[in-house]
Amino acid sequence: MLKHYFDIFVNGYAGYAGYLFNEITHPSWHNYFYWLLGVSLFFMALEWIAPWRPYQAKFRKDFWLDAFYMFFNFFLFSLIIYNAASDVFVNLFKDFLHTIGITNLTLLPVERLPLWSHLLIGFVVRDFVQWQTHRLLHRVPWLWHYHKVHHSVEQMGFAAHLRYHWMENVVYRTIEYIPLAMIGIGLNDFFVIHIFTLAVGHFNHSNIKLPLGPLKYIFNNPQMHIWHHAHHMPKSHPYGINFGITLSLWDYLFGTAHLPHDGRDIKLGFDGIEQFPSKFWEQQKP
Repeated sequence: MLKHYFDIFVNGYAGYAGYLFNEITHPSWHNYFYWLLGVSLFFMALEWIAPWRPYQAKFRKDFWLDAFYMFFNFFLFSLIIYNAASDVFVNLFKDFLHTIGITNLTLLPVERLPLWSHLLIGFVVRDFVQWQTHRLLHRVPWLWHYHKVHHSVEQMGFAAHLRYHWMENVVYRTIEYIPLAMIGIGLNDFFVIHIFTLAVGHFNHSNIKLPLGPLKYIFNNPQMHIWHHAHHMPKSHPYGINFGITLSLWDYLFGTAHLPHDGRDIKLGFDGIEQFPSKFWEQQKP
């Protein structure tokens, strides 16, 4: 039995290494690597052409650190350990379910619905789970310890979207696995949802201003998300505000939305940020 899981672990390394090599050497419409590169260059161009904070340098403070985080969290972390470990976890979980008589975790097979509807359901379910998970990252002290890496951004820009500790990958993917499996979201569905949320996440963190009108009550945006990164939280919400990942809807529904004024020039970070490590490997310490 142990050899079975060990083989899964080893094959996970080989499989992901081959996948990553193919991603880089074979550009296509189903290629995460070039989608990440293209979306990033698009928002970089917008920030340079029409910056919300014109005094901010084109390559702002920690830009290159955040650029490394983007590719580390998207690809290198999976290559180092995550893909192989998650393969083992998924197989262990499925084997456990089999021992208690559950052979199919899918309760609502959304793939039988029209494509647009099951993508919409998958997106909304995932975003709500991520919103709840994000709140946990602020409320649970040991999770906040890791989430502080994301809040160590002092000058906001699109690349800050993917500055987060590798443990956040583990937390988010673990918590969202069962809900998505229960509605039958497959890899192709996840790809489309993930690319859309990647673009909105870059937008939320970018140094641009785009009035959304009534859509601001549905979608997150830079003017709302900047307050999530504010150094000082309102007394009514000491654990944080504006937790929306892609949708702002949840914050308005559950009373965590807070936009007191134009937050263009507010101070970002948290108490003690001056002593927070500034180097990548120092920020990865447990």
